[in-house]
Amino acid sequence: MTATTLDPKTALVLIDLQKGIVALPTAHPAAEVVERSARLAAAFRERGLPVVLVNVTGGAPGRTEGPARGGNPPADWAELVPELDQQPSDLLVTKKTWGAFHGTPLDMELRRLGVTQIVLAGIATSIGVESTARSAYEHGYHVTVATDAVTDMDADAHRNSVEKIFPRLGETDTTDALVKLLG
Repeated sequence: MTATTLDPKTALVLIDLQKGIVALPTAHPAAEVVERSARLAAAFRERGLPVVLVNVTGGAPGRTEGPARGGNPPADWAELVPELDQQPSDLLVTKKTWGAFHGTPLDMELRRLGVTQIVLAGIATSIGVESTARSAYEHGYHVTVATDAVTDMDADAHRNSVEKIFPRLGETDTTDALVKLLG
């Protein structure tokens, strides 16, 4: 579904655009996702709307059938990429699970600011972005995903999220269309 409107109090939530994740092989060029996300962030800041920068520093404990990630990541693995031009007014949320809501102050901060809608972008589409979108929907936020500002390590998983999951959680559109909706 094409995005129809953005609420007066919409926040941009950028998922895991950090050095360690941006360096991973992705289905679509991570540099393009970062560039579009930075453009969204600049547009939101210009209009005085909240920008939330999310990074991940670990994973939830538990057994999975997926491959274990071994070794110690580089010291700068969780640092946000400089292209995002982090500002003092930005909210920084550090998570240890896939989604940005669980175990973080994100919902409290957004409600304190009167936010009713979030625009999502970042990496990985089927993991951090989708988990955050699902939780935002369950928390009662209007959800919009910038489909050209997300990518995944798995092209099929990316396509499934964009084509099957996100339209059930809210609206989707391109970076250009969303910037235009900002006015």
